[in-house]
Amino acid sequence: MATYKPKNILITGAAGFIASHVANRLVRSYPDYKIVVLDKLDYCSNLKNLNPSKSSPNFKFVKGDIASADLVNYLLITEEIDTIMHFAAQTHVDNSFGNSFEFTKNNIYGTHVLLEACKVTGQIRRFIHVSTDEVYGETDEDASVGNHEASQLLPTNPYSATKAGAEMLVMAYGRSYGLPVITTRGNNVYGPNQFPEKLIPKFILLAMNGKPLPIHGDGSNVRSYLYCEDVAEAFEVVLHKGEVNHVYNIGTTRERRVIDVANDISKLFGIDPDSTIQFVENRPFNDQRYFLDDQKLKKLGWCERTTWEEGLRKTMEWYTENPEWWGDVSGALLPHPRMLMMPGDRHSDGSDEHKESDGNQTFTVVTPTKAGGSGDKTSLKFLIYGKTGWLGGLLGKLCEKQGIPYEYGKGRLEDRASLMADIRSIKPSHVFNAAGLTGRPNVDWCESHKTETIRVNVAGTLTLADVCRENNLLMMNFATGCIFEYDAAHPEGSGIGFKEEDKPNFTGSFYSKTKAMVEELLREFDNVCTLRVRMPISSDLNNPRNFITKISRYNKVVNIPNSMTILDELLPISIEMAKRNLRGIWNFTNPGVVSHNEILEMYKSYIEPDFKWSNFTLEEQAKVIVAPRSNNEMDGAKLSKEFPEMLSIKDSLIKYVFEPNKRT
Repeated sequence: MATYKPKNILITGAAGFIASHVANRLVRSYPDYKIVVLDKLDYCSNLKNLNPSKSSPNFKFVKGDIASADLVNYLLITEEIDTIMHFAAQTHVDNSFGNSFEFTKNNIYGTHVLLEACKVTGQIRRFIHVSTDEVYGETDEDASVGNHEASQLLPTNPYSATKAGAEMLVMAYGRSYGLPVITTRGNNVYGPNQFPEKLIPKFILLAMNGKPLPIHGDGSNVRSYLYCEDVAEAFEVVLHKGEVNHVYNIGTTRERRVIDVANDISKLFGIDPDSTIQFVENRPFNDQRYFLDDQKLKKLGWCERTTWEEGLRKTMEWYTENPEWWGDVSGALLPHPRMLMMPGDRHSDGSDEHKESDGNQTFTVVTPTKAGGSGDKTSLKFLIYGKTGWLGGLLGKLCEKQGIPYEYGKGRLEDRASLMADIRSIKPSHVFNAAGLTGRPNVDWCESHKTETIRVNVAGTLTLADVCRENNLLMMNFATGCIFEYDAAHPEGSGIGFKEEDKPNFTGSFYSKTKAMVEELLREFDNVCTLRVRMPISSDLNNPRNFITKISRYNKVVNIPNSMTILDELLPISIEMAKRNLRGIWNFTNPGVVSHNEILEMYKSYIEPDFKWSNFTLEEQAKVIVAPRSNNEMDGAKLSKEFPEMLSIKDSLIKYVFEPNKRT
């Protein structure tokens, strides 16, 4: 059997439980391998899990999100990655019932970004995708043979469904593009460093504090458990001996009921199980049993080494010696934890939005939370396109806060008849267009999807403007200022910004071309107010569209001053502009410019004192992106004259973004 020998390995989710044990093992055992680990430091990740490796010369940690195509492409190229071990995922079933979109975003979309980066760079010799035994669904209680690698996938909860979906993408890229993929499906894993949302560390911490051990249902559910170091060895074997396009179960035939686990942990602590076990309401659906056939991996030479008694004792000793490893985990110790992906020191992006909407919206009638107090408000009714986009969603929330009636349109922007139907049905006073294609996950997408981009950004926007004109409606159109770049007349650092009447001079990306084209045509419509937004920022530092969120997750950034839009301050101004029936083109940015380094210095000062980053040049950046990016300063005099109370970009950043999120 041929043995595969990697050179440069990228391990995703490596500050998490299983991946950290794998990373530490490989760093320790194979000094000739370069191990690059990528983790966004989610709520269940901890850099301390990688302490054994941090001083090793063959180890490198990168803070970042697998959903960032720019970052992933950059890492694959600059680190010359030939092998990926993909562990990063949301994994807790209870959370998937309460926050299922987060699981789709992380587990499916994140995997897709990785696969696409592998296809584009063309240098990956192994892609090991880490899945779960839960994709098989429930095993019959009387089955004597476990699910084998060719068994049908029948997931029963949002978590396992997203893992099965990710597997389908992996398989498709293997077949369509020849990507050398291997998939693993594992039983439950336990041991030191595991975040205590999972059964065994949760029970250990509760027992340490003399609290009841909550069991879902009657505790008869059966699970198989493997000690973490045995699992790390399994991945070592799969890495070196696994065959491309094969699936490997990582499992054990030794099964235990949940109530048996509670009994064993109680006995370890010398506690009477009858007095400490507490039966609670079951999950919405709780699979009775998962059972794997593990023979295929055993034929490669792997076997389970750690007995249940030994592994449980080691795990208990570790948690008793490291009770503060995870800090405050009271939310994870609840019988039914929910929505743990919230802002915090290690927490994840909690946003459900990836892109601006393409105009294909679900029709929704929203009742204002409170009635409008003035005649001015009661005469207003906004029709908003872009419900699932960032700006459209924020606009709806602002309308609720201000008591302004609004509804989201259901028509596609390029479908005139559906837009007319929306207007006839809703009878709005104003139309807000916050829909448009900005690319998935960024503007590089538009380079290979030009017709779709034209259809929405040009044809769709013009159709909506014309329908509004025909119905004597003002259209507030959210556009972009990414249609300019510094030039001889507007040099970087000069303080000379592009004015509203200036012609676009940036055509580096196809996205910007479409936006410049449609802006020029919209000049002929006297019922349109065009708002040029640039590098939007909000106080929600978990939103992946937030410019601060993006650059704080990059390993390297270009340091260049730019005009930007603080949404918390300017979106309410857009509503006021609609009330004033303002028209024409407006640079919709805060006065002045701020550099990327200045923003990250504020981020470090207010949010994360240990935050570090490095810079690269525009030329270096160009090697890891498909389309160039716009950098410019916009002249804000026109908007400032209309709204003199508006803050400068740096003052607005402090007031609306960093002070509300201050942690240091």
